Amino acid sequence: MVAIIAIWGTLIINLILTVAGYTWYLQEVPKPDKKLPEEIPFVTVMVPAHNEGIVIVKTVLSLLSFDYPHDRYEIIVINDNSSDNSAELLREVQKDFGEERLKVINTDNVTGGKGKSNALNIGLKQAKGSVIAVYDADNTPERSALRLLVAELLQSDRLAAVIGKFRTRNKEATVLTRFINIETLSFQWMAQAGRQRLFKLCTIPGTNYVIRREILEKIGGWDVKALAEDTEISFRVYQMGYRIKFQPRAVTWEQEPQTLDVWFHQRTRWVKGNIYVVVKNAKLLFKKAGRPIRFDLLYFLSTYFLLMSALILSDIVFVLSVAGLAHSDLQGFSNALWLFGIIMFIISTFVTITTEKGEMRFSNVIYIIFMYLVYSQMWLAVAAYGMVGYIREQVFHKQAKWYKTKRYK
Repeated sequence: MVAIIAIWGTLIINLILTVAGYTWYLQEVPKPDKKLPEEIPFVTVMVPAHNEGIVIVKTVLSLLSFDYPHDRYEIIVINDNSSDNSAELLREVQKDFGEERLKVINTDNVTGGKGKSNALNIGLKQAKGSVIAVYDADNTPERSALRLLVAELLQSDRLAAVIGKFRTRNKEATVLTRFINIETLSFQWMAQAGRQRLFKLCTIPGTNYVIRREILEKIGGWDVKALAEDTEISFRVYQMGYRIKFQPRAVTWEQEPQTLDVWFHQRTRWVKGNIYVVVKNAKLLFKKAGRPIRFDLLYFLSTYFLLMSALILSDIVFVLSVAGLAHSDLQGFSNALWLFGIIMFIISTFVTITTEKGEMRFSNVIYIIFMYLVYSQMWLAVAAYGMVGYIREQVFHKQAKWYKTKRYK
């Protein structure tokens, strides 16, 4: 019964977020794009990169092609302790565009090689912009992305950051990337847009966002201990009384893991990173200072602790029931709820992805069904492994390791 309540509680919350996100989408889409002011702020676009030779040139060329005035932004690539040919490739691009537009910071194993947060802090020290933009090394943002993000940021002094939307560039590569495409779209139109509509909340992703430099400096930059540096910095921004806004028309395209081992390592890092953020901020849950982040704290707590425990318990009971080793008077009732839960999951997930052109197709319904049956169980394994890994690191005082996501040509 506890498992049923936990699972259904989460489903209902996600359904509410889905409805809120979809209504927000209907309201926002017809609105015209915000315009840049006459006095356009200077922006520093930062790209942390470790052994990204496969993708870095394509990324930098797309950043150099923004329709933002070229004399009002610079690009800083933090080539973080790379052992591949990234430095040589970036040097060739510099020859064509000049060091004023493209700066490269090459770090070694003394100053660098300590993860994304450390690389971003290094870049911030040399940045000239009053606005900082961040892109991952595998991204190819659309030409309008930076302009739309900055224009939105300048609409209110209370806005500390504006985040864009990320799409899956290699979604047709494997069944796994098709799952990830649906997952990321659902997350953005449910969790990001839904929280934006209900609570004026959203979380900074790892890429395609802008943030005011003065606020970054007030909070001391990025937390070098955080694997989920995006979630961690979002919480600190909200505690300062500022807001973060979602601008879905600012789009970037990124690579996603094409194999299970790469996916598993990436998602494990996310789980450990988010648990770190929850533990770090748990003391604020019932304090006035934690009011802006209370919903997110409860959401993460329920997802990583209550829901995951309930799902594991539910799976164990299901296996024992099939094997004839367990019986419950609620079996028929729970089976009906389980079936209805699947239907709710399929409908709500499909609704979120219909916001995107080309995603309203029957094949996606099939993928969503298999996501519930297979992909969700994969996430259970990741969550359990990540939680055990986090506890082990705390007990033995080990520094969490940064696993770089594999790239593809």
